[in-house]
Amino acid sequence: MQKIGIDYGDSRVGLAITDKLGITVQGLETVHHHGNDKLVLKRLEELLQEHEVDVLVVGLPINMDGSKAERVEITEKFIHKLKCKFPKIKIETIDERLTTVEAQRTMNYLNIHKNKKKEIVDTLAAVYILETYVNKQKNESID
Repeated sequence: MQKIGIDYGDSRVGLAITDKLGITVQGLETVHHHGNDKLVLKRLEELLQEHEVDVLVVGLPINMDGSKAERVEITEKFIHKLKCKFPKIKIETIDERLTTVEAQRTMNYLNIHKNKKKEIVDTLAAVYILETYVNKQKNESID
């Protein structure tokens, strides 16, 4: 079974997916929804039909001090929509602190042109969100 990582934003949503063994993570795409969650839900529905997905992992925008950012409430409303639309799929959340910073750092390291950065930053952030979740699951199974 595969897992999909979601970096939920106001106008763009980054998506990433694991391989079938849940070992590697690759970026899928960025969905431009401009505040219309129906577009995101429709795309996720298509992806769930294409892939055997058992978990959706959504990044929660926690502040550096551990408090909830104002975006958390908006993200939690989106999570509620996910649970209603996909009741048979497990929905997990993961602290997404610094995922966008890591994505920016990676793009700078790879010398990605600034015009392309906006197109891939959310997808790359989704990769980091999903990698964090996968690594957490591996560590918990070792303990």
